[in-house]
Amino acid sequence: MSSVSEGRFRSSAVPSITSGPLRTTLRTDDGVRIEAVYEPCTAGAGAAAGVVAESPFDGTAIVLAHGFTGSVDRPAVRRAAGVFARRAAVITFSFRGHGGSGGRSTVGDREVLDLTAAVAWARALGHRRVVTVGFSMGGSVVLRHGALYPGRAADGAEAGGAAEREGRIGARTEAHADAVVAVSAPARWYYRGTAPMRRLHWVVTRPMGRLVGRYGLRTRIDRDEWDPVPLPPVEAAGLIAPTPLLIVHGDRDPYFPLDHPRSLADAAGDGAELWLEHGMGHAENAADETLLTRIADWAVAP
Repeated sequence: MSSVSEGRFRSSAVPSITSGPLRTTLRTDDGVRIEAVYEPCTAGAGAAAGVVAESPFDGTAIVLAHGFTGSVDRPAVRRAAGVFARRAAVITFSFRGHGGSGGRSTVGDREVLDLTAAVAWARALGHRRVVTVGFSMGGSVVLRHGALYPGRAADGAEAGGAAEREGRIGARTEAHADAVVAVSAPARWYYRGTAPMRRLHWVVTRPMGRLVGRYGLRTRIDRDEWDPVPLPPVEAAGLIAPTPLLIVHGDRDPYFPLDHPRSLADAAGDGAELWLEHGMGHAENAADETLLTRIADWAVAP
């Protein structure tokens, strides 16, 4: 991505580059450096949403959260970002322990702070509306983020209770999402009901597995167990309303069977829309252009 400019993100500054992508380094609330890329909309997100943007940074921004072992420069992430950019500006980033970001992966726990930094960057750039779209592990992260960062004072007690349960300090309302999309997300932690998930647990929990993760999958994994255990995605889904929530899942997902998206939708109640995609496998690698376009259209809809 030779056209991407380097820079440090500061919340008070809006970059002068508006005609092309911008690469920067974000810093999370716990001090981890996160690589991130901003791409302006290539075909007018404002027009798609029925709103005329006053500047290149107005209108909707989609923040894309990749799956485990992904990164900002992985082909599937870049492909999804390219499709989304036809409808909205897009921010992609690498979760901690992935790609050029610092730290180690906690497989969905502290990653909520990485997403928060990316959403806050979109707000600092001037975007009036931010939609989070997460795949697999990223799907669990956008669900938890939607619950912990509601951006509405009326929901502060519930979000604060969830944050206290996780041992965190209260949510920052400026880092909230205006809509949430979870693709191929798990409903519950520690699931080992499929062979791919049993292999993943071996990679995460065993010293030899973490070596395979580091050198074979280019993912640096934290050796410590969760303490406390983060809010399960199915519980988070029930705290997101009235923020719009879209749950997308393939009926051929080899990692998580259909009881996962159905459990998420049931927990969210009337606040969620469920798409069960015929023939689809798992996460960003299995999402074709047609589905990605439909997700982007949903994201920018007023």
